[in-house]
Amino acid sequence: MILRRLCAMAMLALAGTAANAHNYHMGIADISYNAASGSTEIVHTYTGHDVEALLTQVYQRQFDLGQKDSEAALRRYVDKQFYIVGANGKRLRLEWVGIKVNADNVVIFQEIERTRLAPGARIHHQLLTDFLPSQRNTLNVQDGEKIQTLFFDQKNVELPVK
Repeated sequence: MILRRLCAMAMLALAGTAANAHNYHMGIADISYNAASGSTEIVHTYTGHDVEALLTQVYQRQFDLGQKDSEAALRRYVDKQFYIVGANGKRLRLEWVGIKVNADNVVIFQEIERTRLAPGARIHHQLLTDFLPSQRNTLNVQDGEKIQTLFFDQKNVELPVK
């Protein structure tokens, strides 16, 4: 029992060290309207070991993002930390499409079915900023030729779409 606790504590310490192993923490997301489907598509990209360290800290167990239960835990976290409020003040329904994981990155796919993001919508984005104080997230919103770039960190968690 004591050995298990020591191993668990060591794994958590290593996870924290891995998350801080590089000095700059960043994520990038793109939101774009797909005229063919009539849906708004959202693609997030984050550093894989930062995401795994975050999940390890939040859920107090080791994660392999290639496993289904890990994807479900990531989805719960993303649903809580990233959402869009429409111009009418109501939260839009973001559908989880899935993830793609490689040795370096985690790419998350979401969509808002049959909906175009309207000016006046607000984006709430706290992915990884709650875990890594230096995390900076860039989000590009594209509608046709128009692109708006928003920057999120611990001080800027909700910004409007113009």
